[in-house]
Amino acid sequence: MLETYDAPLAPLTTFRLGGPAARLVTATTDAEVIDVVRAADAAGTPLLVVGGGSNLVIGDKGFEGTALRIATRGFELVGTTLELAAGEVWTDAVARTVEAGLAGIECLAGIPGSAGATPIQNVGAYGQEVSTTLTEVVAYDRRAGETVTLTNEECAFAYRHSRFKADPERYVVLRVRFVLEDADGLSAPVKYAETARALGVGAGDRVPVGRARETVLKLRAGKGMVLDPEDHDTWSAGSFFTNPILTDADFAAFHARVKERLGEDAEPPAYPAGAGRTKTSAAWLIDKAGFTKGYGDGPARISTKHTLALTNRGTATTEDLLALAREVVSGVRAAFGITLVNEPVMVGAEL
Repeated sequence: MLETYDAPLAPLTTFRLGGPAARLVTATTDAEVIDVVRAADAAGTPLLVVGGGSNLVIGDKGFEGTALRIATRGFELVGTTLELAAGEVWTDAVARTVEAGLAGIECLAGIPGSAGATPIQNVGAYGQEVSTTLTEVVAYDRRAGETVTLTNEECAFAYRHSRFKADPERYVVLRVRFVLEDADGLSAPVKYAETARALGVGAGDRVPVGRARETVLKLRAGKGMVLDPEDHDTWSAGSFFTNPILTDADFAAFHARVKERLGEDAEPPAYPAGAGRTKTSAAWLIDKAGFTKGYGDGPARISTKHTLALTNRGTATTEDLLALAREVVSGVRAAFGITLVNEPVMVGAEL
């Protein structure tokens, strides 16, 4: 276990933003993680848990407390059952399951961050979500003071949401467990239209699992969504805003605004999201509100590859980023009556 003081946090985030932590502890075992959490809770010290830092916005003043960096390692694959330590690099874990010829998380390739973060916001992309294959989460329950195992159902997964996100101060994820599919080296049925087009197949078809992964990586890279230290479009948190889910009444009002603003032939993206609900595209909203790729003239700008990513061009501060985010939120609200919600976790920062 490594302990430092007045420790820079920016290098631990994909934004490369934020001030220092009063204290930073790097834990490499579950026991060390639990010991640090218990000590902080007993002393009443604020605690910030850091995994891969890919979904984290830290304020310029930093964090006055203990930052716990989870660097645990563990990859155990038995048949189709997978267990990952929270600190495992997610992209590496996906690659290893694909090498084993197993399906279920291949379309989640290239997503930066740690395995322990995936259930928190129910990570998803290109037609897959971790909730589809995840069976259990082992976590330290700070309220009960003990390690617990939560089933998929107990995790209360929803779109980019879970029990862990709803109660962020309660659980620290230690391990995640999945059941994958052995489809003789083929992928899960392809669900996402963009992926199907890129693969040249129809919805519901299967392809070699390695081909599915490589295709997703190419799609992500084309949008600046695969980390590259030389590419400032990847100095981001990926998608900064979640796709809005609207009630029927709200979608009808939004639809009318679209017609009024863009013309009678304009149709916004619309996807079923459960009874009486429709999901639309945050990227589409941002673009149609006038915030196109590369928007901005300061050190924080919209990615040149994808309107949903806000980026640090190398010299930005967190306040620069937040100013841009607020401008986008305000512009989309004025244009379409929808208030975008940030996807990254804010620490010492708010829109």
